Amino acid sequence: MIGVDEGTSLSAAGLRIESDAAIPTWFGIGGRADRMATPRGPGQLAECLRVDPALRVLGDGANLLVADEGVRELVISLSAPAFTSWDIDAATGLVRVGAGANLPKLINECVRRGLAGIEGLAGIPASIGGALVMNAGGAFGQIADVVERVCAVDRAGRGVVLERDRIGFSYRHSGLNDLVLVSAELRLTPADAAAIRARQKEVMAYKSRSQPMADKSAGCVFKNPILTADLDGVGPAGQRASAGMLIDRAGCKGLKVRGAEVSPRHANFVVTHAGARAGDVIELMDTVRRRVQDRFGVALEPEVVIWRRTP
Repeated sequence: MIGVDEGTSLSAAGLRIESDAAIPTWFGIGGRADRMATPRGPGQLAECLRVDPALRVLGDGANLLVADEGVRELVISLSAPAFTSWDIDAATGLVRVGAGANLPKLINECVRRGLAGIEGLAGIPASIGGALVMNAGGAFGQIADVVERVCAVDRAGRGVVLERDRIGFSYRHSGLNDLVLVSAELRLTPADAAAIRARQKEVMAYKSRSQPMADKSAGCVFKNPILTADLDGVGPAGQRASAGMLIDRAGCKGLKVRGAEVSPRHANFVVTHAGARAGDVIELMDTVRRRVQDRFGVALEPEVVIWRRTP
């Protein structure tokens, strides 16, 4: 398991950078990377930061839309074994996990070993690093609930260790965006494996009934907004409202822009069809935001991350 010591500076040579590389996302569309690399360890990760301190980190691609023109920054994938392993202590509930590890696979392993705390995140497709950066979660919990500390590298290649109380977790926010996450320590609770598995199945069954899980999408497109004024039939000022409900009531469910469509099953999902382009999704999102603003006076904020080409 890779970790870093606070303040440590790392370097390494032998880094292979690919040109004009595809960026895989769950939308199945979008532009390419001018440059992409898969560092094999912390040294090569630091070398990537030396090559381009403004680099972008690709997780599982589940919450990402890349504009059709692609991106010029170096894109890195932490999919090498050094960043995807984990160490689970079933007796204490301490889980040390690499930032590139697959969240659903980790959940399954923790459930198998009788550790409770993250089974409520079942059905969320993400890398651990991506889940931490966006504080992934939903009605059944968020990853911030189980984080003990995070190890990262800053843009100068120095190691950073953040304890839980130094991380600015809030709804779909962590404040970790400027760091490159390397690993994390999670604190789970030893419990009855059968009971944990049953809860995991309940979460998955709920999502299967209510979400278009078999379609190409990036999960929820917009964050649930906090109402700034009382809205009849929606909620009082200060309460967080369902973005899906607002989109549905604004008449957007099933709305299409060429190959992109607001899911008929869940209005806060945009799904893509054959021939879709990233521009279709962006245009559809803009239309949905405008209709919700016009209908309710509520400004929707994207939850899906959009990578656009910088000048």
